[in-house]
Amino acid sequence: MMPHVFVYGTLRRGGRNDIARYRPTPVLVGEASIAGTLYDLGAYPGVVLGGVGRVKGEVYVVEPAVEAALDVLEEVADDDSGEYIKRQVRVDVGGQWFDCLVYEIHPTRIAGRRVIESGDWIAHAARSDASFSQPKG
Repeated sequence: MMPHVFVYGTLRRGGRNDIARYRPTPVLVGEASIAGTLYDLGAYPGVVLGGVGRVKGEVYVVEPAVEAALDVLEEVADDDSGEYIKRQVRVDVGGQWFDCLVYEIHPTRIAGRRVIESGDWIAHAARSDASFSQPKG
């Protein structure tokens, strides 16, 4: 069976690392959200799972080769000491439940980082980009 993955940051459609660039091409199942807190780490976000907040993302079916490539991108380590830790969450996509891989930021990486209250990295990044391109008055 092919793994499902929940992506919430730069791997989302339109993101800097859009998952569609991987081969074999991941198949979009749908948009969803998970319980968590999203942190702004500068060029990308990190999620801490659980709690009352919601984090927006997308669910994809991926080939094992793509999962392996994502593990490298997210700097997953076998002993959970990498930048991200690969977890599994149950995700509701339009009334259907899927067991999905999700990359949770290592807890040591969020100290002093700002919470993204909307839980939506793509919208947050677009607002941040717009603020940088505004002329100084």
